Amino acid sequence: MTSSVLQVSLDKPFSDQKPGTSGLRKSSRQFATPHYLESFIEAILRVLPGVAGGTLVVGGDGRYGNRPAIDRILRMAAAHGVAQVITTTGGILSTPAASNLIRKHGAIGGIILSASHNPGGLDGDFGVKVNGANGGPTPESLTDAIYACSLSLEGYRICEAAPISLDSPGNHQIGTMQVQVIDGVDDYITLMQGLFDFDQIGDLLRGDFPIAFDAMHAVTGPYAKRLLEGLLGAPTGTVRNGIPLEDFGGGHPDPNLTYAHDLAELLLGGDRYRFGAACDGDGDRNMVIGQRCFVNPSDSLAVLTANATLAPGYATGLSGVARSMPTSAAVDVVAKELGIDCFETPTGWKFFGNLLDAGRITLCGEESFGTGSNHIREKDGLWAVLFWLQILARRGCSVAEIMADHWQRFGRHYYSRHDYEAIDTGAAHGLYDRLREMGPGLVGAGFAGRTIALADDFSYRDPVDNSLTSGQGLRLLLNDGSRVVFRLSGTGTQGATLRLYLESYVGSGGNLNQDPQLALGDLISAADQLAEIKTRTGMEQPTVIT
Repeated sequence: MTSSVLQVSLDKPFSDQKPGTSGLRKSSRQFATPHYLESFIEAILRVLPGVAGGTLVVGGDGRYGNRPAIDRILRMAAAHGVAQVITTTGGILSTPAASNLIRKHGAIGGIILSASHNPGGLDGDFGVKVNGANGGPTPESLTDAIYACSLSLEGYRICEAAPISLDSPGNHQIGTMQVQVIDGVDDYITLMQGLFDFDQIGDLLRGDFPIAFDAMHAVTGPYAKRLLEGLLGAPTGTVRNGIPLEDFGGGHPDPNLTYAHDLAELLLGGDRYRFGAACDGDGDRNMVIGQRCFVNPSDSLAVLTANATLAPGYATGLSGVARSMPTSAAVDVVAKELGIDCFETPTGWKFFGNLLDAGRITLCGEESFGTGSNHIREKDGLWAVLFWLQILARRGCSVAEIMADHWQRFGRHYYSRHDYEAIDTGAAHGLYDRLREMGPGLVGAGFAGRTIALADDFSYRDPVDNSLTSGQGLRLLLNDGSRVVFRLSGTGTQGATLRLYLESYVGSGGNLNQDPQLALGDLISAADQLAEIKTRTGMEQPTVIT
């Protein structure tokens, strides 16, 4: 296909294209502003190493704007001398599958179009994330360079060319650049087959073990239908909301008890299903529920660690594990018994990437419904679901029995996260800054019948590259091992989100069957009093409790 390169001038550069922890997320309408998307893509293509002559992976979660954005990215990539772009049918590509493709094809990186768990549609959100050659999120030094570039852009380059068809696999050309459209599911399935015993899981799903999977009208629908209903033989209809829609069917594709309420009701309020799971917009998060048993994401990481050798891909054991700082210490206890390292990192998958690349860890996870391993460099929702099904197939018991056995062995970390969303930005920062200033003076003070042993703003010295990351969350560590953590989230697009994390440990001989909100009641009340959450935010209750 012949094409000419256009040089499009900008009246002035955009000043608001600073990526957060998971790329640039803005409203769909903001991304529809003339030249807005192109400006950010131009900055990426100028900064990402190896663009000229390199291979790039491009795809997204199917939300509103996905296909038009892919067309523009392809034409801009051709204008910048990219040799080959690999994209997928329909432009549908989950974040973990993108990570796999980058690694498999030796690509320079990938551009993933998603705002993850944020709502979609014209009145929802859009996002652009850049992954590096290892398949994981690019380091902050690169995203900072992209932002700096965006602030000084005078224009961008783009090829004039007709849109290529994404309706079926095939090879195309824009100028001298090859475009390969592939089935986005095939390579991911091959990867999973190398990690798990599909025959064993299939025997479970074809037996008396009905399950429900909610794709939330997001990207994992095609993957889950091929895996669960196709290869593994689960009944048709096992995958719910399996067709990706531009607005996710009007829902909020965040797999938690609030936004996956229908699935939660099926499992927690009835006995028809033995296992339930859901994944988010771009497929990297997961929620796991058993029959009348919700699995906290922090506990999920601990259970996977304790049972890892039941999966063929991890049969030889783990080199180490890692969790984000706000995640409960449940996995720490398991790692100690297994005699392996456990790292506590800031929030953000890129921190796990360094440890994975160095071979220091095998499994990792975050409390925000994300778990993963060294098979890729992203968290992976369907991988976690298959891992749980592998454990259930090998152990021949229920989710509730697995959790009860785990707590009897390791004790229970009662844990919850309270999200206060769309707070006035000024009020949120006022609350947070006040707490930060109070921090050093809180040591030794009473708190919920305990004593504050440490109050700090978490910082992390990377053991691989020795980089220092600071300002990662305000921690109150109490004398009995309990914790309260406050963070302001950088992944929303409206106002600010205050996240409050609460954790209390009960040993194996204690009361292991309490409702977490009741078990944490004194910490919840003390945290509100200290931070003046209700007074300063005007919110009587959190938006989401997990």
